[in-house]
Amino acid sequence: MRNPATIGLTVLALTIAASAPARADDADEKAVVAAATEFYAALNAMFTGDVTRMIDVWSHADDVTYMGPGGGFQVGWAQVLSAWKEQAEMKLGGKVEPEEMRVSVGRDLAVAQNFERGENVDAQGKRQKVSIRATNLFRKENGTWKMIGHHTDLLPHLQKAPPD
Repeated sequence: MRNPATIGLTVLALTIAASAPARADDADEKAVVAAATEFYAALNAMFTGDVTRMIDVWSHADDVTYMGPGGGFQVGWAQVLSAWKEQAEMKLGGKVEPEEMRVSVGRDLAVAQNFERGENVDAQGKRQKVSIRATNLFRKENGTWKMIGHHTDLLPHLQKAPPD
């Protein structure tokens, strides 16, 4: 059985791709790539405990979503911000870079899909490789491309044990 969230992201990506012109506007495509690149710079800063850049990358709207490598499904800026702050406190260290990024740009929505590869540390301080798939969604807000969704594969060393 497929994950409903994964199906939803796939449908959204296909809808964006279908609604995009045959060739996206070069300026918008470059701006989306720049926004995605800034997200990964913010992610690596967050690994050091600094969440400031992450706050700047994201839309602060009620419809943003985050499904990260630790599990869970956060909806709305308050929940998404809380998740990023919690991760920043973990100070995972290391670095993750996007690889093989593919971008589809519509009028006001865009999707960037890629692999995230690098390494972090687990709760015991042991280095762990990161090699996961990611889908990043962006919306043009006041002329600037802001992240509205981030979805990745799960990483076992980041998942929390269910509450007793």
